[in-house]
Amino acid sequence: MRADDLVPLGRTGLRVSRLGLGLASVGGLFAPVAQDTAAAVIDTAWEAGIRLYDTAPVYGYGRSESRTGAALASRPREAYVLCTKVGRIIEPGGPDTQPIWADPPPGLGPRLDYSYAGVLRCIQESLARLRLDRIDVVHVHDPDEDFPTAVREAYRALADLRDAGTVRAVSIGVNHAPVAVRFLREAAPPGPDCVLLAGRYTLLDQSGLDELLPLCAERGVAVMAAGVYQGGLLADPRPGALHGYGAVPRRLLWRVRAWAAVCRAFDVPLLAAAVQFPLGHPAVTSVVVGARSPDEVTGSVDSFNHPVPPGFWRAVKAAGLLPEHAPTPGG
Repeated sequence: MRADDLVPLGRTGLRVSRLGLGLASVGGLFAPVAQDTAAAVIDTAWEAGIRLYDTAPVYGYGRSESRTGAALASRPREAYVLCTKVGRIIEPGGPDTQPIWADPPPGLGPRLDYSYAGVLRCIQESLARLRLDRIDVVHVHDPDEDFPTAVREAYRALADLRDAGTVRAVSIGVNHAPVAVRFLREAAPPGPDCVLLAGRYTLLDQSGLDELLPLCAERGVAVMAAGVYQGGLLADPRPGALHGYGAVPRRLLWRVRAWAAVCRAFDVPLLAAAVQFPLGHPAVTSVVVGARSPDEVTGSVDSFNHPVPPGFWRAVKAAGLLPEHAPTPGG
């Protein structure tokens, strides 16, 4: 298994690379990223064979989408899969501002809107920023913010756009596995094609394992696992580092250190274990990681391609770091 391996994205008819690039960082997540650096991040990912790209209107309040569209404009359209999201409209004075964006465009902000009309508007504005006439995968972003409207109106709008060919696949982007389970069960047939699951099937959190992932496998719903570096915590657990934790919870810090100890014993980089683990589950198609520099892209590709012996996964289960029933790569 390599980062640039192309595999089917569930039942969508699309093919994606095993490793995908999340584009929140190039929108200024936690710290500014210069425009030329953002372009270099995407160029480096392309040269490494990454063909799955995930952005959103809220990432830098339109900045990530605009930079993504510019960087991919010269690439063959059928050669990559582009994902974005709906649920937040970016407009002057939008009230749903988020302090995690370092330098958003002045005067703009997001406004929550999961209505049918709001989703249609969101898609049209995303198409303009991305310089595209269709979008491959669209996630209903954080549907728990207004679940009744999201599961009825947002899903229906995307299903209609899927029927019209403007959208190839409908998905949900969630931070909590039970939200995804509820959405899959309540959405009108045929339901979402994919789930982007952030931070809930990782070395530190397997809460997606018992209900969501089996449900996705049963229904042929492709899972893209994101947040596998736990917001950067696995890369740099220092307090105040670029992972969103002012103070790292003691329980998490203990688990990071325990994982690092097993990794040292097997000469396996911690990030290699993190980026490869989710793909042990048959429902997971790809892993999506962020990057704010070309070196971070190269580092993730190298981590993905680093050999991990089967004995490593047996050792982490013996240490109580993974549940026994968690499938592991090569297992």
